[in-house]
Amino acid sequence: MRTSFGPNGHPVELAAGDYRATILPVGAALAGLTRGGRHLVLPLDPDTIPQAFTGKVLMPWPNRIVGGRYTFEGTDYQVPVNEPETGMALHGLVAWDAWDVVESSPERVVLRHRLMGQPGYPFQLELEAVYALDAESGLSVELTAVNAGTASAPYGVSAHPYLTADQVSVDRCVLDVPAAQVLGGPEQPGRPLDLSELRDTAGTVLAFSAPEPIGARTADHAFTGLPDGDWQVTLTDPETGVGSVLSSVGKDAPWLQVYSGEKMDRLGVAVEPMTCPPDAFNSGEGLIVLAPGEEHRLAYRIAAA
Repeated sequence: MRTSFGPNGHPVELAAGDYRATILPVGAALAGLTRGGRHLVLPLDPDTIPQAFTGKVLMPWPNRIVGGRYTFEGTDYQVPVNEPETGMALHGLVAWDAWDVVESSPERVVLRHRLMGQPGYPFQLELEAVYALDAESGLSVELTAVNAGTASAPYGVSAHPYLTADQVSVDRCVLDVPAAQVLGGPEQPGRPLDLSELRDTAGTVLAFSAPEPIGARTADHAFTGLPDGDWQVTLTDPETGVGSVLSSVGKDAPWLQVYSGEKMDRLGVAVEPMTCPPDAFNSGEGLIVLAPGEEHRLAYRIAAA
């Protein structure tokens, strides 16, 4: 007998205190997070295919690979180009795969996925995403990869939540990004750049800080020069005080992608903690090389501001 299913799998609902979260097995995606009924991330409709990688886990690379081509340990590889307008390979290989729910409780869910490899990425990884909800601290996320193969594997990781102040326009919101440098300028969104094009954010339209509202400014840029260790990005609506904050835990995310959400009607800002900059598979900057059996973890939190 056939069983019907939607494009995102069966949603998993979490609850703790005033917090509620929804996790979708396809892409191990964060489909919703609220506190007291107010949205902290842009919600996904479980019955529709998400736009713009909303809520997805990004493995085994975040952001883009130029032309989908890279060389690793003397061998050239080509992965599929899935961003035709730029000719880039965007956001890894597992965002549209079904992950297995291996543990579930009212406050916590564990999803796992085995990446078997393909011609452009012939490496085997055991992947895990853990979402845990706490009544005080909000949602904790931990993303883990273990090299299950017999050869070293290039690797990077991020996630793609859209912070929102209960779905009001980001134009009236304040975005606080504690980054001293940005890759490229406002005229160069959404494409990898040579690392020599790092610029100071101070005094530019890409310096997002309180109390200045975002206004009509746009961004699709990689930022760095973040505080050593933990750092936070906050989006708040100054008219209501409602907002959300993403906190990176530890030193594993020295890069951050910020996208002002034009594909999402500017109702949220994508805040993506990254282990490496765009095109790290070519530049080698921040690239993680997992030896057989080696493990890597990335942790972050999202809570009400």
